[in-house]
Amino acid sequence: MTRKALFTFQYWFGNPPWDTGITPPEVYQFLADNPPGRALDLGCGTGTNVITLAEHGWLATGVDYVPRAIRIARRKARRKGLAGVTDFHVGDALSPDSFQGEYNLILDIGCFHGFSDADAESYARNVSTHLVEGGSLLLYAHLRRGLGPGHGASEADLGKLGEFLTLAWRVDGKESSKPSAWFEFVKDQS
Repeated sequence: MTRKALFTFQYWFGNPPWDTGITPPEVYQFLADNPPGRALDLGCGTGTNVITLAEHGWLATGVDYVPRAIRIARRKARRKGLAGVTDFHVGDALSPDSFQGEYNLILDIGCFHGFSDADAESYARNVSTHLVEGGSLLLYAHLRRGLGPGHGASEADLGKLGEFLTLAWRVDGKESSKPSAWFEFVKDQS
């Protein structure tokens, strides 16, 4: 079963464990520290974080490659009266077509760590091309320890982001059984 088929199956027949319906405190802290602008949530699932961004004054777009997740996200935004300041579409974070214009914030909670090593550079290029100068990539990722293949972002993958963006901060998770970290990468001003 492909990764996309697995995600689609999860949205049709269960509650995906990654789609908690809760915006993390790191996102709220970012919102407290930064003025509203345009935001893009890559791998937005059912739109929880896009809705939170919109409720804090952001024009927010969500992209996910599971059509059912996008339909649920649109429905949630309509119920909250946020259809005019949110936009959702089916797309892939590796496709330049998923990025429409420039953003002050690109949010990724759990998308990047699912890519192969070969896709990390394409992702980094897409993100950096569509961030405004001074814009941020706020990223949560599981980390891959050691040199072997598998789930999680490797230090080499993170280094590819560093070729295009500057690491502002990193906070490693406290769970040793599933290493993870939050990152903020910033696009330097010319």
